[in-house]
Amino acid sequence: MLNIIPIPAFKDNYIWLLHNQRHAVAVDPGDAAPLRAWLDAHNIRLAAILCTHHHADHSGGICELAEVYNVPACGPRHEDIPCVSHAVGEGDVIQVKELDIMLDVIDIPGHTRGHVAYLFSLPGMDGVFCGDTLFGCGCGRLFEGTPVQLLHSLQRLAHLPDNTQVYCAHEYTEANIRFALACEPGNPQLAQRQADAHALRAGGRPTLPSAIGLEKATNPFLRCTQPAIVQAAQRHGAAKSSDELAVFTALREWKNHFG
Repeated sequence: MLNIIPIPAFKDNYIWLLHNQRHAVAVDPGDAAPLRAWLDAHNIRLAAILCTHHHADHSGGICELAEVYNVPACGPRHEDIPCVSHAVGEGDVIQVKELDIMLDVIDIPGHTRGHVAYLFSLPGMDGVFCGDTLFGCGCGRLFEGTPVQLLHSLQRLAHLPDNTQVYCAHEYTEANIRFALACEPGNPQLAQRQADAHALRAGGRPTLPSAIGLEKATNPFLRCTQPAIVQAAQRHGAAKSSDELAVFTALREWKNHFG
């Protein structure tokens, strides 16, 4: 049986770890120290490293981990990441024999130019490691890509089955919900999500993983055709346009300066 757990790093990062009590795969290890400490404490051996994009808080621990554990490191082929041994992209399949798991790679640029996601299926559950593209109730900033790219990437993720678990890399959910409520204050599912997220954090628990169905019901960046979201975007830069891309672009710019 595979377990998936978050290893906290830095201020609000999560290094996701898949393990079967013997071996593990680490996703976006920006810092090697907390991951090594956990592996040592549980006597589990690292089998592989997956990286979604080049930002240091996702890739900074790769070289140390690859050297210490002598394991392959997979990362996006369109980005230059030190110590990545296997450059991957759209259509590639990664097999980790130690965990008896296969992961499909898709390109989801926008946050960075070569950002990728890793899709997997376990008995009774599908999941996606999506880095900084889709967050709990939010999305990543546009550092290198265009609004067209990021919107398309989000739409690809939104088309995954509703029960797909969303393993993003930052604990931003509560802050993102505050923005979502400014966009769509009358959404009852969003109000419930705020209460649920507050309870989880108050108990010292992560708000993640999320699920695609929950994101589609509450995340404004996946709801750019909803009337309330369109109206909110029109008040913040979309003029009178109801075009989905114009709405998305206005929301992303608004979020950049929100709160």
